[in-house]
Amino acid sequence: MHYGCSIYGLDVLANRPIPTVPHSTITTADVRVSFGALPQWFALLEPHEIETIYITDYGDDCGKPALIFSRLRGGKFYRFSYADETEFVVDQTGREIWTTWPAPLTLEDNATYLLGPVMGFVLLLRGLVCLHASSVVIDGQAIALIGPAGAGKSTTAAAFVTRGFSILAEDVVTLDDRGDSFFVRPAYPCIRLWPASAASLFGSRSALPPLTPNWDKRYLDLRQHSGRFETESRPLAAIFLLSERRDDPRAPLVEAMERAEALLSLIANTYATKLMDKQMRAREFELLSSLLTKVPVMRVTPHANPDRISELCDSILLHV
Repeated sequence: MHYGCSIYGLDVLANRPIPTVPHSTITTADVRVSFGALPQWFALLEPHEIETIYITDYGDDCGKPALIFSRLRGGKFYRFSYADETEFVVDQTGREIWTTWPAPLTLEDNATYLLGPVMGFVLLLRGLVCLHASSVVIDGQAIALIGPAGAGKSTTAAAFVTRGFSILAEDVVTLDDRGDSFFVRPAYPCIRLWPASAASLFGSRSALPPLTPNWDKRYLDLRQHSGRFETESRPLAAIFLLSERRDDPRAPLVEAMERAEALLSLIANTYATKLMDKQMRAREFELLSSLLTKVPVMRVTPHANPDRISELCDSILLHV
């Protein structure tokens, strides 16, 4: 049995249903995913066929790196090896993905990697640069919310959902260059939230179901709330950089950014940035430079009080 779906504008065919992703019938696939198996040749790899490209400088409680990323067989394949022993192998064209994981991890745990860093890298292989961001549709156009981990991208996107707005993408926001404008492709109908954000927006920590049995994050199903999931690509109208929260009477505050500062902020928030080779990096710089001539980038300073997130949404709406 195979299950088809659309993610980031790509038709994906998998041997098991991908959690949080609606499935449909497709006749051809851009990407094939094999859950529970690695390529037959993987177990026969020689040491000289493995070239380590990137090792995270943070790890688990035992000091094992969170991720080791390698090039295999002279660049014909790439490997994601996570500290929890989840493995992904991706071919150089971004058309085939194989993955395994140990018990007690589940398919839901695996999907958090697949839908984020792995698919982000697949998009890079296929020529697309992506932002680590959330995207909301406002008046038929997309906005992107970027910022470092913990900045509140997902929480802000979920706050827009409570006001009836549509979500286009979560975590991975594609920058689809169409010449005179950039479009964002639809991702999947889910926002991942920490329990504190679920409690703040929906009344209690348990108001939303757990994303996986082994992780404390919650799962906002966009097919079951007042907002909805946008299934068509939308033009990118603006990018908002969420900065550090401040106990400032002027906050939430939206300010324009100088071009050089905006470019550095975009580079810092591109997806899979540590995994890029020189060619990918050059393409990224060219594309982001072009993006800044077409799309404004603004800094947003949220208020330190999380109860004022509705005011944050209002401030963003005034600048779209």
